[in-house]
Amino acid sequence: MNRRALLPTLALASALSLSLSGCLAGENASDTAPAAADGGTQGGTLNIDFATYNPLSLIIKEQGWLEEELADQDITVTWVQSAGSNKANEALRAGAIDVGSTAGSAALLARSNGSPIKAIDIYSQPEWSALVTLPDSGITSVEDLRGKSIAATRGTDPYFFLLQALEAAGVDQSEVTIENLQHADGRAALASGAVDAWAGLDPIMAAAEQDGAQLFFRDIDFNSYGFLNATEDFLAEKPDVAQTVVNAYEKAREWAKENPEETAAILAEVAAIDPAVANSVIIERTNLDVDPAPGDAQRAVLEKIGPVFVETGDVQSQEQIDEALGSLLDPSLVEKADPASIGAGS
Repeated sequence: MNRRALLPTLALASALSLSLSGCLAGENASDTAPAAADGGTQGGTLNIDFATYNPLSLIIKEQGWLEEELADQDITVTWVQSAGSNKANEALRAGAIDVGSTAGSAALLARSNGSPIKAIDIYSQPEWSALVTLPDSGITSVEDLRGKSIAATRGTDPYFFLLQALEAAGVDQSEVTIENLQHADGRAALASGAVDAWAGLDPIMAAAEQDGAQLFFRDIDFNSYGFLNATEDFLAEKPDVAQTVVNAYEKAREWAKENPEETAAILAEVAAIDPAVANSVIIERTNLDVDPAPGDAQRAVLEKIGPVFVETGDVQSQEQIDEALGSLLDPSLVEKADPASIGAGS
């Protein structure tokens, strides 16, 4: 397998992503390439993220498909690692990336608060969030969180998973302390005893579980889908490049379904986790065999999550949620996707 050198540790990835807004905001933000005579984009840069919570992105990066497909158009592919949905949303809003990976809940939050993004592909239906604690914490249920501290990354699926879990258990947010920490930092805080529980995200959560942490509350219905989002400017200015991205994603889906163990091996390398943990994430907790066209299934999940945003003050009104739901999902590129076109000329 033609495996390229990737970031060796999640700690480094987190550090790079935390500096994204300050270091990359504005760079290539107005990278509008001129159109060729045939209407295709010529020159410029495709800025796209990869993330350990998006296995298809890892495959595309490792295989070099986008670089190969866009070479004739003289388009440079720049990869940026996202440490979480919140970081991907920050980069999308700043124009630091054209395409980014988030949970569906995070995409809805961003769109509701004015971020000009559209979901152009559904990359997975994961069970990637759960509530985690240590074996000797005495916490066995959500009700046990009263008076406790919980680490969660605000603006991501684990954060909204936590809010839904608290609401379902009748625990008011005022009865707990939520510490806003990036995913890897949340795991570290739990391990050190700085917090009592953690709203975890795979693959970091699976690695913590292997080290003895316990998933004390799980509910797949509280997890939203994996959304691939693009800025409206990018979709308007480079529609052919956007189509190539979606073609590559659908090629990666086929490849991952045919090669689950190799997909897990790629994840293990990027995330610096044990191959057995990566296998658990890919084979047991990630459903890639899902309709990739954003539509009714995702809307149904987000309609349940939306009111939570208003209750918590993350979005000012339900009208903003409704407007976002009406404009966020764009299945047009998936409907025209041609995965066979990727690599066809090689």
